[in-house]
Amino acid sequence: MDMSQYLEIFIDETKEHLQGLNESLLQLEKNPEDKPMLDEIFRVAHTLKGMSGTMGFNKMAKLTHDMENVLQAVRNGRIKITVELIDLLFRCLDALEGYTEEIINSGGEGEEDYGDIIKALNESVDKGTVKITAQDTKINREPQKVQDGEHVAVTENFKFDEYEKNAVKRAMEMGMNVFKITVMLSESCVLKSARAFIVFQTLERYSEIIKSDPGVEDIEDEKFDFEFTVVCVTKEEAKVFKKNINGIAEVNEVRVTSLRYEDLKDCPQLETDSTEEEVKTKENKESDCKNKDRDGQDKRKDTQTHRPKTGKTVRVDINRLDVLMNLVSELIIIKTRLEGLNIDTATQTYDEAIEYLEHITTSLHDAVMKVRMVPVEMVFNRFPRMIRDVSREMGKEIELVMSGEETELDRTVIDEIGDPLIHLLRNSADHGIESKQERLKLGKPAAGHIYLRAYHDGNNVVIEIEDDGGGIDLEKVKSKAISKGIVREDMAETLSQKDIIDLLFMASFSTSDKVTSLSGRGVGLDVVKTKIEQLGGLIEVETKKQKGSKFVVRLPLTLAIIQALLVVIGTEKYAIPLNTVKEIIKITPEQIKNVQKQDVVLLRDTIIPIVRLDRILEVERDNKEYKSLTVVIVNKGEKLSGFLVDSLIGQQEVVIKSLGKMLSGSKWIAGATILGDGNVAMILDVNSLSL
Repeated sequence: MDMSQYLEIFIDETKEHLQGLNESLLQLEKNPEDKPMLDEIFRVAHTLKGMSGTMGFNKMAKLTHDMENVLQAVRNGRIKITVELIDLLFRCLDALEGYTEEIINSGGEGEEDYGDIIKALNESVDKGTVKITAQDTKINREPQKVQDGEHVAVTENFKFDEYEKNAVKRAMEMGMNVFKITVMLSESCVLKSARAFIVFQTLERYSEIIKSDPGVEDIEDEKFDFEFTVVCVTKEEAKVFKKNINGIAEVNEVRVTSLRYEDLKDCPQLETDSTEEEVKTKENKESDCKNKDRDGQDKRKDTQTHRPKTGKTVRVDINRLDVLMNLVSELIIIKTRLEGLNIDTATQTYDEAIEYLEHITTSLHDAVMKVRMVPVEMVFNRFPRMIRDVSREMGKEIELVMSGEETELDRTVIDEIGDPLIHLLRNSADHGIESKQERLKLGKPAAGHIYLRAYHDGNNVVIEIEDDGGGIDLEKVKSKAISKGIVREDMAETLSQKDIIDLLFMASFSTSDKVTSLSGRGVGLDVVKTKIEQLGGLIEVETKKQKGSKFVVRLPLTLAIIQALLVVIGTEKYAIPLNTVKEIIKITPEQIKNVQKQDVVLLRDTIIPIVRLDRILEVERDNKEYKSLTVVIVNKGEKLSGFLVDSLIGQQEVVIKSLGKMLSGSKWIAGATILGDGNVAMILDVNSLSL
C-alpha cells in the first residue's frame, strides 16, 4: 500500500503529539504522582508507535515501543519517576523530533538509530526487574454486540438539545430512518482522524449527521481510541451503511441500530444551568425520566439551557493564505485608485458605491487577517523545556513564568520571532540569573525567575523577557568596549546608561569571559536586533543593578497592510508607517540649530535631532528657501527624531510589497506600495533612519 499520500497528515499529527509530550513531561517532572499525566504520556507513545509503524518508519516505532515498555513499568509501580528518568524521556523526545525533521527533509527517517537511548531504556526496565509482555500495552476493548437494524435506547453519552430532537422528529415525520452507527477502527490504524474523515464523507453521501460521540472537534484532533458513534437521519436502509463503511480500509466493525423519537423524548439529557439548589444527582435525573406522563409532559418544570454547538476547524496551508492576502491587497489598491479618480460627473450613486466598496474591502481584510492570526503559544510552548535544560546544564535553579500565551500575531511574524526570543531567554539564564549560592548571599530566593509575557498595545504586540537576576553590569560593558577599541576611555565616562546598553547590540560584542554552549562566541544581541527590525519591530532594555533586567520587544500585528502617512520629498512620494508618527509640526528654518555637527530643534524643552531625508535618500529638490518647514516627529521606542519633508499628502491604507532580491539590501527602505494613481511609493524604514 502506498502510504506517501498520508505523509503530510502524519507529519502534522506527529508534531502535535510531540508538542503535547513535551508539555506533559514537564508537568510530570513537577508532580511525579500525577497518574493521569503519566497515562497521557503513555497514550502518546502508544499512538506514535502505531503511526510510525504503519508508515513504515521502523526505527521510530522501535524507539516508541521501548519508551512504552518503560512507561508501562512506571504505571505498574516497578520503576520510580526520577530526574534521571525524565531526562531519558526528554532524550527520547529529542530523538523523535530528530526523526520527524529527517522525514520532513528527505521523506525517510535516516540512518540514526539512537542506539544509546534504546540501550538506556532497556537498562531502566532491566534494573527494575521488569518483564513487559504484549498484553501489558494492549488496549482492551469488548464491544457490545448488537444486530444490525435492531432497536436500542440512546446511550448516556448522547445528550440531545431541542434543535437536535426537533430535527429527528421532522425526519421521522417525513418517513426517514434514524440510525445510531458505531464504527470500530483497527487497533493498528495509524491515522485515525483521516479514517474517521473518510467515514464521515461516506455517511454524508447517504445521510445527514445529527450528532457524534466524541464531538467532531475531538475526532479531528484524534482524541478518541479506535471507536466513535454518530446519529444520522436517512432514507436508506441499514445495510447500505454496513456495506459502504465496511469497505473502508482499517474499519474492523460497523454496528447500525435504529432509534425512535420516544428514546430522545423520554430522557432528553439536556444540560442544566440552574442554581445550586436545583442541581440534581444522577439518581434524581433517572427519577425525572420515570415521572414523565405518556405524552412526554414533564411533571417537574426546571430551567434548562442548550449545550453550545461544537466548533469546527480546518487546516490551511499558509501559502494559500498568502495568496488570499495578496488578492485582498490588490483589491485595496484598486479601491484606493477609484477613490483617486477625478470624475467630473460623479453622482451620489457613484460615491455610495465607492463607500460601500471601502466597507467591504475593510471587512474582508479584517477577516483574512483574523484567519492568519495565531497565538504566540505556538512559540512559547518550546521554552519551558529549553529553560529546564539550560538550568540543569548551568547548575542554576531557574523557573520560567509565562503569561499572555493567547495573544495573537500574524503567522509570518510567529515563524520568525522564535530564534530572537530563544537568544534573549538564554541571555537571561546565562548573564542575568545568578548562581544559587550568590543569590542566597544577596538575600534572594535560591530559584531565579524569568518572566515571559505577551500582550497587545494598540497595533503592536509587546513581548517582555524579564529576570530577577543581577542586572546588566554597566561598568563591565564599558570596560569591554574600551578594550575592544569601540570607545575611547575619555569618551566612555560621558556615556549615559542607554548609550552603554546600546553597545550590547553592536556586532560581535560579548561580555562573556569564556566560550560556553550558551555565550561568548560573539553572536550577540546584534543578531536579535537585526531580526526584530526586519520584522518592523524594535527592542528596548531596562535594567537595575541586583534587581534584574527587562527586554521589551515591540512587533507589528501584521506585515502585509498598514496605515501610513504619505509625504512628498522633492519630486517623489514616500510612506511613513503611521504607528511610528507621534506628531507633525511646522517650524521656521531659524529654529533649526546645529549642536555637535547635528541639526536639532527644541520642542517643548526636548531636543529632537532633525533627519534631512532628501540628503539621505539622495532626492533632487529645488534650492528655493522656504519660510516654513514641515517636520514629522517619529518615535523609535522612547527616542524621537524629526523627519524633514516638503509637504504632506495625507493618511492612507497601503499594501506593503517586497522590493525583490535586487533591492532587498536597501538600508533606508522597508518596502514599496502602489498608490491610487498607479505610481510606486517607497515605505521608509523608521528604525534605520532615526537618530
